[in-house]
Amino acid sequence: MGEALAEAVRVALSLVRDPESGRDLASMGWIGDIAARDGLVQVTLEVPRERARALEPMRAEAEKAAAAVRGVVSATVILTAHREAPAAAAPPAPAPHGHGRRAPAGQGAMLLPEVTAIVAIASGKGGVGKSTTAVNIAVALAAMGLKVGLLDADIYGPSLPQMLGTREKPRAVNGRIQTLSRWGLKAMSIGFLVEEETPMVWRGPMVMGALEQMMGQVDWGPLDIMIIDMPPGTGDAQLTISQRVPLAGAVIVSTPQDVALIDARRGVRMFEKVGVPVLGLIENMSVFCCPNCGHRSNIFGHGGAKTEAARLGVEFLGELPLTLAIRELADAGTPIVMARPETEEAGAYRAMAARIWEKAQAPKPAAPMIVVE
Repeated sequence: MGEALAEAVRVALSLVRDPESGRDLASMGWIGDIAARDGLVQVTLEVPRERARALEPMRAEAEKAAAAVRGVVSATVILTAHREAPAAAAPPAPAPHGHGRRAPAGQGAMLLPEVTAIVAIASGKGGVGKSTTAVNIAVALAAMGLKVGLLDADIYGPSLPQMLGTREKPRAVNGRIQTLSRWGLKAMSIGFLVEEETPMVWRGPMVMGALEQMMGQVDWGPLDIMIIDMPPGTGDAQLTISQRVPLAGAVIVSTPQDVALIDARRGVRMFEKVGVPVLGLIENMSVFCCPNCGHRSNIFGHGGAKTEAARLGVEFLGELPLTLAIRELADAGTPIVMARPETEEAGAYRAMAARIWEKAQAPKPAAPMIVVE
């Protein structure tokens, strides 16, 4: 089904013409990858770099043509190029929300204009409990009475369906993908759109297209705050989100040991480089609590993230223990903040969520436009 839909989209794109030469996209050799799954389509058009900005109307026409194909729920078309572009560029328009953030030239307006504050939960490496932290903080924010969205930005390893306890497929209404509601949140993940064991064998441009689709073509509606569960590392996804949404800030999650703190340090520096304020560091798996006797052991060391936060000049938001309850409840799709609100762990998540909300509302100084060399 996916291959047949991709081929139908390719045929539709062959009717779109280059405004300069009058030739169609297929004969120009500009149609690149087409990925189609469950009605969601991402297309890359490989065009000369020096013409990329001028071809934005053609890109929009191609996107409209792809979206009109029978069986397509939503379509995203992006331009990729490989040759050097002229240095001159038109000045970008101001970003919404007063955050001082701007969209790069040629990429259109910032996404998610109805969200008051957007916060990225990130980590320099995987396996530090970032997603568990993101889910529990989002649920804690919703319990405060806020309208909260939770976006899973990890295309290659989505974990939101498991942690929220639902495999429901989103619906599309008037061409807009509808969020799923769980634990008081509006949520979206690529994991809701594909089968659980389906590997996302996509190149970078396709991943970027999927992220833009989940931010720009999903019906999030007005929100007080959105939590973005970022993929680990400092790559394309982090750069795309930093460029395309007005982030109020980022929170870095790390474990206490030196090898994790090195990567956390890179994460802090990456957000600083792209003009996103770092709201603070969280130390996860700070101490192991034995479920039988209650004995506490510093398996990964203790206090490393707090020391690193002081060294980097960012706030230390708190620490979370390594407990069996957090892991079991996350696997069962019931965040500990909701399942056991009386516990020390749930209290720690609530305190972090309250501080993040407080900091996310603070006025932000104007930041320069992102420039990637």
